[in-house]
Amino acid sequence: MVANDLPLSIVVPDSLSDPKDGPKSMEAVAQGDNGAPLGREIAFSRILSRTKDVKNVVYLTADVHYTAAISYHPDKAAFQDFSPFWEFVSGPLNAGAFPKSPLDGTFGAQYEFVHAPDKANASPAEGFQHFGQVTIDGGTRALTVNLRDAKGASLYSKELPAV
Repeated sequence: MVANDLPLSIVVPDSLSDPKDGPKSMEAVAQGDNGAPLGREIAFSRILSRTKDVKNVVYLTADVHYTAAISYHPDKAAFQDFSPFWEFVSGPLNAGAFPKSPLDGTFGAQYEFVHAPDKANASPAEGFQHFGQVTIDGGTRALTVNLRDAKGASLYSKELPAV
């Protein structure tokens, strides 16, 4: 498991970006160009390459104000020197929620699940507060991720078997 403060492929332009002119810089790892690794993506491409023999890598990330499950596949990526992996995004708690952002294609990211409002800065009272829960079965060693709403209801669950 890798705990990372920002998601790998969700495009998050910084607050100085202009919707008409495009992003001036990015808050997260993704550069929004769908091509060869640039900026912070270069460091992650090295990590992904050097850990491609590690089975069941899971990234846990936050800070996009919605919850999502993202699968990564080298056969769908511009950069392909890695093994498939998952990223689960949730949080922050008790903050305005925002719509789903596009994914950068550098690492072959694909949304498998998203729970996000249609409008920016939705109130915490509107039902878009989330947290994630990870459990590992003591017998099978399977890892299960539940993406939950503020009341604890599971919105999405993914079990990853031990290999």
